[in-house]
Amino acid sequence: MGAYILRRILLIVPTLFGIMLINFALTQFVPGGPIEQVAARLEGNGDALDSVSGNGADAGIQAAEDEGYIGARGLPPEFLAQLEVQFGFARIVCDAGYTGKATLKAPECRKEAIPPAERFFTMMWNYMRFDFGQSYFRSIDVFDLVLEKMPVSITLGLWSTLIAYLISIPMGIRKAVRDGSQFDTWTSGAIIVGYAIPGFLFAILLLVLFSGGSYWRLFPLRGLTSDNWEELSWWAKAVDYLWHITLPVVASTISSFATLTLLTKNSFLEEIKKQYVMTARAKGLTESRVLYGHVFRNAMLIVIAGFPALFVSVFFGGSLIIETIFSLDGLGQLGFKAAVERDYPVIFGTLFFFGLIGLVMGIVSDLMYVWVDPRIDFGKRG
Repeated sequence: MGAYILRRILLIVPTLFGIMLINFALTQFVPGGPIEQVAARLEGNGDALDSVSGNGADAGIQAAEDEGYIGARGLPPEFLAQLEVQFGFARIVCDAGYTGKATLKAPECRKEAIPPAERFFTMMWNYMRFDFGQSYFRSIDVFDLVLEKMPVSITLGLWSTLIAYLISIPMGIRKAVRDGSQFDTWTSGAIIVGYAIPGFLFAILLLVLFSGGSYWRLFPLRGLTSDNWEELSWWAKAVDYLWHITLPVVASTISSFATLTLLTKNSFLEEIKKQYVMTARAKGLTESRVLYGHVFRNAMLIVIAGFPALFVSVFFGGSLIIETIFSLDGLGQLGFKAAVERDYPVIFGTLFFFGLIGLVMGIVSDLMYVWVDPRIDFGKRG
């Protein structure tokens, strides 16, 4: 098993490299890069460069002011060149023997474009040292930005996954035991309806019904905490937190709840029909002993072992729409805004970070299989 885990860990490096390479190559063909985004903002809005940060942007602002910048006249070439240097698409090179400061204003210096391959390998070298750089449009490091937004997404992902398991497993077992009964029929119908309703539509329905839309105002409309949260006692903070998170968690749980319930039922049905169950019953064991002493471990193997993968999918994949509807500032919103703004450090930094977590969770899932059923040994696979 140790050799298998070592192989899986070593495979993380080429897999993650391939993920980053494919996405980096795709961005080279996507129109409207960060330079164009800044130019479009400034030419359409005379308000000065509020979203651009850093010394390079300050130099560009000064260049724009020196040229008498007016949005309708276009941006000064010095400003655009300085942005390319600041964003890492170009560098300043000076003639041999020049000892002054390397700036574009110096006659001996000029801008030189950095090839995409060099930019990619430089980026990967920095990421290997967990240096994700700084956001183009925010004065904050990408790593700090992810940490700032992560609590919201962790809240949605963790609570949604736990609630889905706590409801789905007992219901799936009961449906398997009472297969074909009225309980099984009615719950299957409800599960199918819940699965068919899109998450965003269900979220809007919850807002209309329970957040003062047209009926009851039982839950807050937006946010994760109240405005006076800091002034509350610890138990009042816990209640306020649960009050705010109820509707977002319910909305993000609905689809995974349906999938897990049917998966649990089918797993139990498959095990109940096997020979060892008939043998256990023939020995005189009680139905409860047969069900939870023999069937449960085998039937729940795929369900329990899939917990890390389900959490990652809910954590990274299902938060954007829910966060938007309930005005929660999490990783989903961060990724969406970064893609719209072409904020490459945020896009690639989060892609590397989340890709690494996803690959590690794959190894954790295999370990969960072994933990649930020690008979499984991945190390013996050819």
